Amino acid sequence: MSIQRINPGKRWSDVTIYHGIAHFVEVAESEPLGDIREQVSAILAQADNKLQRIGSDRSRVLAVTIYLTDFANAAVLNELWEAWFPEGCAPSRVCVKAELADPQYLLEMAFVAVVE
Repeated sequence: MSIQRINPGKRWSDVTIYHGIAHFVEVAESEPLGDIREQVSAILAQADNKLQRIGSDRSRVLAVTIYLTDFANAAVLNELWEAWFPEGCAPSRVCVKAELADPQYLLEMAFVAVVE
């Protein structure tokens, strides 16, 4: 089975799909980036768009790795996170504190989802 790469570039692809499992990463693409609430909301909206594009949805997310620059922002993250997923569909998740490439980014999320 071949690997499908959506919008491949020299550094990354927007999505990589193999054996019906998609991997993609999101950072807020809004300008200006805004506070944690705005960045989480932007990332989740972008994830919705990407999931729809690949024929998946929120209920099919298997795992998410969250890179958060400040755990003081965890409460807002969790509030929006819990509202975003359908009841009973929360994926496996890890949240780590990290320094991101651009100091304006307050978080980054790496998603793994099932594609039909």
